[in-house]
This record gives sequence, C-alpha cells and structure tokens, in this order.
Amino acid sequence: MGLDMLRKTFRYAALAAAALAMGATANAAYDVDILPPASPIAQQIYDLHWAIMWICVGIFVVVFGAMFYSVFKHRKAAGAKAAHFHENTTIEVIWTVIPFLILIGMAYPATKTVLEMKDASSPDLTVKVTAFQWAWEYDYLQDGVKFTARLSTPRAQIEEWGKKGQAKGADYLLEVDNPMVVPAGKKVRLLVTSNDVIHGWYVPQLGINQYGIPGFVKDAWFTADKPGVYRGQCSQICGKEHGYMPIVVVAKAPEEYAAWVKEQKAKMPAAQAPQQVAAAAPAAPAADPNKKWTAEELKAAGEKVFAANCAACHQATGKGMPPAFPALDGSKVVNGPKAAQLALVLNGKQGTAMASFARLSDSELASVVTYTRNAWGNKTGEAIQPAEVKAARK
Repeated sequence: MGLDMLRKTFRYAALAAAALAMGATANAAYDVDILPPASPIAQQIYDLHWAIMWICVGIFVVVFGAMFYSVFKHRKAAGAKAAHFHENTTIEVIWTVIPFLILIGMAYPATKTVLEMKDASSPDLTVKVTAFQWAWEYDYLQDGVKFTARLSTPRAQIEEWGKKGQAKGADYLLEVDNPMVVPAGKKVRLLVTSNDVIHGWYVPQLGINQYGIPGFVKDAWFTADKPGVYRGQCSQICGKEHGYMPIVVVAKAPEEYAAWVKEQKAKMPAAQAPQQVAAAAPAAPAADPNKKWTAEELKAAGEKVFAANCAACHQATGKGMPPAFPALDGSKVVNGPKAAQLALVLNGKQGTAMASFARLSDSELASVVTYTRNAWGNKTGEAIQPAEVKAARK
C-alpha cells in the first residue's frame, strides 16, 4: 500500500507540474493592456489610464486597509467597547479636502489632454473622411488624391453556412483594399462626415475616435510617431455589416509618402472640367483659359464643383457651421473684392479649416467662385473668368 501510494503521489505531482508549465507558457503570451500608443495623444491617454488606475488602487488599499484594520482591532472578541460620538469637524474637513485634491489632480491632466485632442489647427495635411455603409472614402484636399477603402478579407473566410470556412488570415476583418497613407511625424487633420448613418472613425493606437454624422463635419487630428501600420474599426453600430468596416492607416517616411502620392495621382482618372446642366449648352468652362463664358454657364458648372468640394463644410444652403465653417451666404469675403476671395480659395487660410484648393483647374475655380458670389442671398452679378484665376495663381 505504501508503494502504491508513493507511485500515485509521484503521478499527481508530475501532472501538476505539467499543468503549471502549460499555464506558464499560456500566460507568457497573454497580455491585458491598451495597445501600444503610436501618437502623442495616444501616449497621453495611455499614461492617464495607468496613472488613474494606480490612484484608484491606492485609494482601495487605504480605504479597505483602514476598514479591515478597524474591524479587526475593535472587534468585540478583543474586548473593544463601542464609542458614542457625534460629528467631528476635523475629520469631515479631511475627508472632503483630500478627495477634492485627488479629483483636481486627476481632472487637470485629463482636461489638458481633451483640449489637445480638439486642437486641430495648423495641420500639415488635411483629409476629408466620408463614411457610408460600409466603407470609407478618403479625399486628400491638398494632394488631390481620392479613393475608397473597403474590407478585403475574402468572403470565404467569413461565411460558414453549414461548413467551415477558409482558414482565417492574420488580419482577419482588419484589412482593406486601399489603406489610408499618411506621412509619419506630420500633423494630419481629419474632416469626418457620413453619407447615411452615424459611423465612428476609431484607431486606438493613434488616440482618435471621431463620429461621422450625416449633415455635419467634425474635425480631429493625429500625428503618427513613426512609420508603421495601425488598425481600427467603425466604433458605432451602423447596420448589418458594421463589423466589416475596418480602418487601416499606413504611416510612411515623408519621402515615401511623396512617392505614394505621385503614384496615386498617376492611377486616378484625368480631372474633368465641370459639366453644364443644360444639354444644349457647352460642356463647361473648359481647357481654353482665354475664352469668356457667360455667367449662367459658370454658375451652372460652379454649382456642381461646390457640391463636390465645398458643401460638406459650408453646406448646400451656404449657411456653413460656424465657427469652424463660416457661412458663405452673406459673407463679407464672398461679397467683397473678387481678388480677396480668389486668394483665399487658392491659398487657404493658415490656422483654420480652410484648405487650399489650388489643385482644381482654372475653369473649376472660376465657376465655383462665380457660383458662390451669385448664389443664395449673394447678388454681386460678377462672373469670374478662367483667365482671372490663371492670373491670380502667379
């Protein structure tokens, strides 16, 4: 019996050792943490998370330590006698002032981070992000690049109707056909909106989660610290394929980004001149910058250019969304000297949401400026010709 018992003991010990070894191996690859931050704001969020967590741990230890000590020290079994007292000004002041100071200590860095998250001024690059069911459209306002990003995970990996699907890829449901590409180390401003329902542009490593709301344009920003690939997803339940709206941001070195822009421009179809609404009218103010077009031709073409490039911020009604996006209807700039408006459209305005639209052709700019100066309540009666835009570029 003694030998059998010894054998069983060794067997159980061996099994226990194997179980511990397996547990140690599993725990070695088991991480519970926020994803590594890859932008200044994400780093602040990460630091705030851990700082506040340790403050909470400290409060827990102090409060429950005092409570357990009091229960143990003053238990009835130890002969403790219950004291009878009412109010203690000193204690009440202490337990009011200390929590107040703790809250201030937590609120100050949190408020500072939130304010920095909202400061999207003076960007190096502005990208308009339009969400729709179920993809993302990226429009690089300065560089003239525009494309749509959709989930690229094969359906054979997703659908398992009555049978097992294909083996899942390494980036299952987190891969797209056209990733957003940005220069590392540069401030990228996003103008986020939606074409249908509320979506959420969320990339945790970049510290950004901005809602896209139909009829509104919300701005946000990020700076990728170093080249890399950063993944996210739509953060708002937007329909039956909400889980199939991944976001992929590829940060490249500035020179690599410039090469990417050049490559994308080569792939894009040639820009077309604005089209005239009436079938019998000329197509639009076209290639010849010296030809004069009628005001009606310019306004009809300019309405389409405005809808494609300006309405997201300034609204189809021209009322804008002040203060970020001022109204054009009744604007002093739009109703003032045309040279000032042309300069603003060509060069943008530093420190504001107004980006340069110099990428548009002379005819497109002439038509959209003519339209804004004669639309809604604006009645300047002026028609801006492509030749004037060409001269203003110099």
